[in-house]
Amino acid sequence: MLIKYKFATGEVTEVEVSEEIGAVIIDLDRQEYNIDHKETRRHCSLDAYNLDDSLLPSDVDVARDFERADERKRLYAAIARLQPQQQELVRRVYFNREKIVDIAAEAGVSEAAIRNRLKKIMAALKKFLN
Repeated sequence: MLIKYKFATGEVTEVEVSEEIGAVIIDLDRQEYNIDHKETRRHCSLDAYNLDDSLLPSDVDVARDFERADERKRLYAAIARLQPQQQELVRRVYFNREKIVDIAAEAGVSEAAIRNRLKKIMAALKKFLN
């Protein structure tokens, strides 16, 4: 059986071996290919990771996402400076997407009262962010 051997320099040589040794060499080549293939699937470039350890899709604008992440951090820090009742209202309206009508009914106040609270909260957040 003829086995082709490729050197790192690019040179190719054919070597005559017995069928038994040829079968072992072919099996070792197959195992090496499978191991290399498995290893490359396991690893990913560090450039592909976001700061929160999630993978970034290849078509993402990293600079824009970084700016948005920074803005989110600033917003969360500003929300943390609000009073607990205000934080709860922000969470319910903007994060849980609850309707103002439902919140007002639960609190026993008018929709206008909830909207006025939200206006005050937004003014406070703008002040904290500037």
